[in-house]
Amino acid sequence: MKVLILSKKFPYPLKDGESQAIHGLSKSLAELGCEVSLLAMNTSKHFFSGTELPEEMGHYQEVRTVQVNNDLSALDALKNLVTGTSYHISRFDQENVHQLLASWLRECTFDVIQLETLYLSPYIATIRRYSEAAVVMRSHNVEHEIWERYSVNVKWGPKRWYLRHLTAQLKDYEQQQLNQYDLLLPITKRDRDRFLAMGYRGSHYVLPIGLDAVCGEAHYESYRRPLSLHFIGSLDWMPNLEGLQWFLNDVWPDIHRRFPELEFHIAGRNMPAYFHQLAMKNVVVHGEVESSCDFVSEHSISIVPLLSGGGMRAKILEAMSLGRVVISTSIGLEGINAKHRRDLFVADTPAQFVAALEDCYRRGRKLERIGRNATARFYRHYDRRTLAANLLERYHKLISRELPVK
Repeated sequence: MKVLILSKKFPYPLKDGESQAIHGLSKSLAELGCEVSLLAMNTSKHFFSGTELPEEMGHYQEVRTVQVNNDLSALDALKNLVTGTSYHISRFDQENVHQLLASWLRECTFDVIQLETLYLSPYIATIRRYSEAAVVMRSHNVEHEIWERYSVNVKWGPKRWYLRHLTAQLKDYEQQQLNQYDLLLPITKRDRDRFLAMGYRGSHYVLPIGLDAVCGEAHYESYRRPLSLHFIGSLDWMPNLEGLQWFLNDVWPDIHRRFPELEFHIAGRNMPAYFHQLAMKNVVVHGEVESSCDFVSEHSISIVPLLSGGGMRAKILEAMSLGRVVISTSIGLEGINAKHRRDLFVADTPAQFVAALEDCYRRGRKLERIGRNATARFYRHYDRRTLAANLLERYHKLISRELPVK
């Protein structure tokens, strides 16, 4: 089977959830005998400057990239405000990408073309014109829901109005595109139900994120040392930034008063400069770290303070694979099959975060059991190989017309 994956970013390095998700599935499909190729936008925001493909991308049959400037522009945002088109989508709808895609489709025949997120929907018309391949949308989130949740927490009136306006445009676009796909791959049952409620009537299959345990086996030495907290995530993604700021402002002061020796370590890509100027006792800011595996393994407790966002958090799965104890908000945990106080902890308020940490301290060395449970849960439900094998079976049915194709 020949599969072409379209990505709105060059999926490397493997330091964010989207890149890890694309890597895990594409590598697994290749190992199962598929010829997997990649067309990726090399954006100004996530620019890859290398001249050779990283070794980790050796499973692709072919990789082609196209340079895209997707910097935020006040002028473009104003134009979209006037025309009524979604600014979220238009930043990724680029003529040079259409041209490269059309050229590739004239050269090669693919069985499946897999779009990674809603932002690739503008290219469906080009695919339909030059290819008979089945069009698959892998939906990492209900995209407009992320912005709905974020706008609720914005205090400044004009910004809140503008975000709600953008969100309404994105929601309209997401709904209009739904029935253009031959197969929809939501990553959670909750997202599937949302899409069905929005009017999706086609074939669908819930495909959770399957990760490659790139960090290797879990290690539990950190539980023999004093507990420490960590946060890691891309800080150019608004829900991460929003959640971390909330945790520092509203949660950390209560935690620090209760546990004055506890340290909180922060790492992430594209970190705003002001984080390096934080003057908060026991908060250690690392910026972008060379090895996320080493950073996460060093600290026993992973903090995921998301207030908005959607889909599944790959960073939680990564922490679970490494045997870390995760304390997450309910929103951060959406789509992940894990039980409170057995596999991890759920906390939505400052008091609940404090209570979760009190529980961790009471357990002492027995806290390691939570980490071991988390590792077992990861391999039972989120190993990339098992999930890819199930998807490939679905793809065979799709191209053999056992599933309806538009």
